Amino acid sequence: MMIRLRSTFIAFALLIISWDNSYAQKIKLRISLEEAIEIAKDQSPSALVAKHNFLASYWQFRAFRAQLLPSLNLSATLGNYNRSLVPLQNSETGEINYVANNNLKNSLSLSIDQNIALTGGRISLFTSLYRLDQFNSETPAMYNSQPLNITYIQPLRTYNNLKWDKVTEPKRYERAKRRYLEQMENITGNVIPLYFDVLQAQQRLAMSSKNYDNTVSLYKLTKERFERGMVSKNDVLQLELRMINENLSINDHKLTLDMRMLRLKTFMGYNEHVELELEVPDSGPEITLNFDEVLDKAYKNSSFLLDNELNLLSAEQEVERNRANTGIQANLNAQFGLTQQGDELGTAYSNPMDQQIISLGLRLPIIDWGLGKGRVKMARSRQELIKAQVDQEFNEFKQNVFIKVIQFNNQVEQCNLSSRADSIARERYENARQRFLDGTIGVTELNNAQNEKDQASNRYINDLGNFWQYYFNIRRMSLYDYLKREDLSAEFDKMVDN
Repeated sequence: MMIRLRSTFIAFALLIISWDNSYAQKIKLRISLEEAIEIAKDQSPSALVAKHNFLASYWQFRAFRAQLLPSLNLSATLGNYNRSLVPLQNSETGEINYVANNNLKNSLSLSIDQNIALTGGRISLFTSLYRLDQFNSETPAMYNSQPLNITYIQPLRTYNNLKWDKVTEPKRYERAKRRYLEQMENITGNVIPLYFDVLQAQQRLAMSSKNYDNTVSLYKLTKERFERGMVSKNDVLQLELRMINENLSINDHKLTLDMRMLRLKTFMGYNEHVELELEVPDSGPEITLNFDEVLDKAYKNSSFLLDNELNLLSAEQEVERNRANTGIQANLNAQFGLTQQGDELGTAYSNPMDQQIISLGLRLPIIDWGLGKGRVKMARSRQELIKAQVDQEFNEFKQNVFIKVIQFNNQVEQCNLSSRADSIARERYENARQRFLDGTIGVTELNNAQNEKDQASNRYINDLGNFWQYYFNIRRMSLYDYLKREDLSAEFDKMVDN
């Protein structure tokens, strides 16, 4: 909760600055690793891309669901005027004459249409009215009404796309949710190395500055001792050289810090008005992950299983599509309802007559030179290939989970050891520094102690970064928080409403 409150305050401060750059001042923020992750998830460009990827999948799912609901449609043809000569053949003599045609057609139709996913058919309930104005006739206006009609179109042997969509589209939408969560975890995985790169550069700069100050004071002391004949010229030169090298290191570390800080701020969505100071995370929690639990969560929560299910379903769809498009094709069309005509609108609706229209359409390829059969065999061959690939991917996924769990569990011990080594190296350096001031050791021993202190400190930061990187890699694979013991989730409804 505190992390979100601080993130909100930061965003509000940046908004105030953006109103008027003429009054812009640097904002100095001290943030933790958890806050950096939350800020990146809230405002980074990668987070925006992930959100819109999910929204595109959401609206695709909404479009699929709309196909299962009845639709109300209005269609009209207005002002269809035709003035031309049309051929007319005499039924007795066979003679063809051209007669003048001068008419105006208008029509209006209102229908309720419903797709039937189970059969792939379509049923419609509609009412329509037609008006024909013949300007060369004694009865210029004629009406034809269909007050109530029901039509049904049923393919008897064809690929039922809607039936398959009912199976695949919910899975695609669920996969989109999981991919969004995985993309959020990807953001975390990208923040961690950037954060620890900056943290390491920040710490190296601080160490170089402190080492330089210590070396300056020790150089002055050693020079005084040299003038009294207590130390050799070599000790003075060693400290002077170290002082120069540390001064050079300060400049190098400043440049490195600026470059790494720029990459981190750019990824997090910050501008040039923000200066960040990063906190060193506490040692990682003492937890040990169980391979079977991680694998079970990965199968249950990640998009991996859905990816493979959809690949298998897609291959099965392709087989059925090619099989349905091979051989005889048939369509049944049926219409039942009422109709009437008249030279007045009221007459067209009085005493309507019933009407029935039924037709069966057939299409049978006689010779296709094995084209249809070949397509079915190709689809089946591809289906077998995908099955083999899925089996291989399951084995590789399982191995990957196993390796990452081993890496993480090993890294817990690595962090404990490097933390202990860091403490010992700091204590040893302070002891060596005191002994150097007492004159009991020389510059070489002091330099060795300082080098070991710096190396131990850098090693600890590096191991700590690897610990969190391994942990969040496993979190991404399984979409499960092993510290809070709960599945990862997001407020998808709010994302859609916004």
